[in-house]
Order: sequence, then C-alpha cells, then structure tokens
Amino acid sequence: MIPATNALLDFSNRTVIVTGASQGIGAGIARRFAEAGANVVVHYRSSHQGAEAVVQKITDSGGKADAIKADLTSEKACASLIQETLDKFSSLDVLINNAGIFPNKSLLEMTLEDWQQMYSANVETAMLCTRFAAKHMKGANGGAIVNIGSTSASNPGSDHSHYNSAKAAVLMLTRSAAQELGEHNIRVNSVSPGLVARPGIEEQWPEGVARWQKQAPLGRMGTPEDVADACLFLASPAARWISGQDLVLDGGMLSAMIY
Repeated sequence: MIPATNALLDFSNRTVIVTGASQGIGAGIARRFAEAGANVVVHYRSSHQGAEAVVQKITDSGGKADAIKADLTSEKACASLIQETLDKFSSLDVLINNAGIFPNKSLLEMTLEDWQQMYSANVETAMLCTRFAAKHMKGANGGAIVNIGSTSASNPGSDHSHYNSAKAAVLMLTRSAAQELGEHNIRVNSVSPGLVARPGIEEQWPEGVARWQKQAPLGRMGTPEDVADACLFLASPAARWISGQDLVLDGGMLSAMIY
C-alpha cells in the first residue's frame, strides 16, 4: 500500500534508537524523530547529564523519550540496549547508528591500539547494534537502519587515516547488510555528512571553517538538523524502495572544483 504524502514523515507509534545521542548530531537526530511522533531512545555511553537534557527537551515538547546507557563496544551491552528498548516501548522500528569517536593522530605516530579503538567505536558498534536490532526486526515486519558515515570515507582528511578507513568500512557494512537483510524487509542505508557545526568549532579550527565556507557551493557548514532530516527521509516510507545507498550531505563540497 502506498502511503499518503502527508503521512510519509509521520513516525507516530514507531520506536527509534539513536546511538550516541547525548550531544551534537545524535541529539539533533533524536529531537527531529521525536518531533515526527516517534518514541525515541537516547543512547549514551558516559554523558548522563547530556542525554537527560535531550530527553527533557523532547518530553517538554510533548514527545516520548528515554535515555539508556550502554558501552556499545560490549556485545552484551548492545543486546541489552535492544532489549531495554523493547521493554520500554514494545517495538523497535528504526536504528540510527551514530555513536563513534574521531580523534586526530598522524599515521606515523599511530599505534595499533589507536587503530583498533577507532574501529571498535565506529565499525564494531554499528555491526553489533545492527545485528541485534535486525534479529528483532526480522520477526516484526521489518524496519530501517541508517548508519552515520562521513565524506572522509571518500575524501580523506589528514591525521585521520584510522577514521577515514573506519568510515569507509561503515559504508561497505551498510551495503553488505542491505544485501543480506532485504529479504526480511529491513532497509539499510547511510548518510555521509561533511563539516557539521558544533559549539566552539569556529574558535578551535577557524582556518578550516573559513576554507569550508569559501569552497562549499552552498557556502555554509551543515547543522545536526540537516543530518537528522536525511535520516528521517531514509527511515521513512518515502524511501521505501531505497536500500544499500549512501546519501552525501556536504553542501555540494565534493562537487566543488579542486583546481
């Protein structure tokens, strides 16, 4: 059945997990899904205060949300996150794999531990959450999974060889999962943001922000809401025949002239 156009972004009575949602992009995604009517699980690893602030903002606006703590590098904790979500809201329809880290370090100074921590936080967490969420979705008429990638996967930044590589792995995980899970009516896609504004970024990296704003065709950094709205689209019935795809969100930067 084809949904009515005014119902395409209606997530009423649907449950969404957003990992790494205590701040930044994850918090923006959680708020936008709540505005669309979803029950939202605000996952966090260490920032209880940040996660509760996101939940409070959602509930103050009449939405439904709950904060759940989990160290997603633990297989047991990933399974627990899914089960706690089902215990709280009785369903799981959408998973947004946003959790991750992005420290700088040059390749010559990088240790094996640095490399492994990056893959654990960015790739293994997405794989584990996808696996446990899909096991539930498989028996519940399907669902949608959106992974947060990065333009760094295709246009690598300096001192980020571990991050660039990990995000490239996330994109291939997306395609592989889409291939395997499609028969269960589970769609898997990714979004790849470019430079997204965050508090203090202009002071911390003024030259980088200036370069971006000068070169990007749309002339600005992204916002968490820009990323969130792309996730809403890919998780919605509007994208019902889209799976295994990566949606680049960069204000046109990758199409800008390089010479």
